[in-house]
Amino acid sequence: MDDLEPLTAGVDDLFSDHALDPSLSVTLPPGYPVWPDPSFPQHQGVAGPALWMTDGPAPPGLWARFHAAHAETGLWPLLLDDSAQPWSAGQIAPEPVAEIDTYDPAAFVAEVWAEWHEPPIDLTPFGRYSPGLAPAGHPCEDPGAAAERLAARLAGRPLGLVPAGRGADVLAAVGWQGARHHNAFTAPLSAVVRGWEDRFGVRVVGLGFDTLELSVAAPPVTFRHALRVAAEHATFCPEAIVQGPGTLAGHAEQIRDARVWSFRWE
Repeated sequence: MDDLEPLTAGVDDLFSDHALDPSLSVTLPPGYPVWPDPSFPQHQGVAGPALWMTDGPAPPGLWARFHAAHAETGLWPLLLDDSAQPWSAGQIAPEPVAEIDTYDPAAFVAEVWAEWHEPPIDLTPFGRYSPGLAPAGHPCEDPGAAAERLAARLAGRPLGLVPAGRGADVLAAVGWQGARHHNAFTAPLSAVVRGWEDRFGVRVVGLGFDTLELSVAAPPVTFRHALRVAAEHATFCPEAIVQGPGTLAGHAEQIRDARVWSFRWE
């Protein structure tokens, strides 16, 4: 990385429990560490900031630069919405990343499905019984390239940096609460997104108050495959179907060969 400036103290604070290489340098615009508000319901004690965030819109290409340097920095970049909630207000509740390992995506899908005594959507053709996890997609492009293209579409947002080994983990690491009316804990959602990273080349790019934007490098390209993926989406974010076509079949048509998956919760 060229024309580098030292890490700011605010970013150093993210690594209070890590051995940060003092020679590591990155170029950063002005920003600040984001701390969880102790008065907001927390899952654990507040020991430090959850992420670092730019003061304003990130310069073009900065997300891609940090994404390419993730293995070096240990920081996963996010393009955030610029509302005060939840970031500036500290309305976040970090969870231990180790908790993600305790959740199985297939079990999560099956459990949510089984709890639907009166399903909010038309579950045809699966009906009462969950079809389980969809098989992996076939890569259409490099996941990094797909992610950078989505990041370019989301240009103009503030950049967040989160110490995390992979993108899926940032949901739990920052304590994002956008889906808390659907699931009290975020770690299970991180587990589901981990599975999508592995099977569909998904990368976490954008995060808002109640929104999540993922790039997809290996999407389903047949209707049958997309229908299986739609079933997973229904358990992850029912609003994706309720606020959209209202049926799994309709959602499947929308996500066939789609290189972006966008979710919004209520």
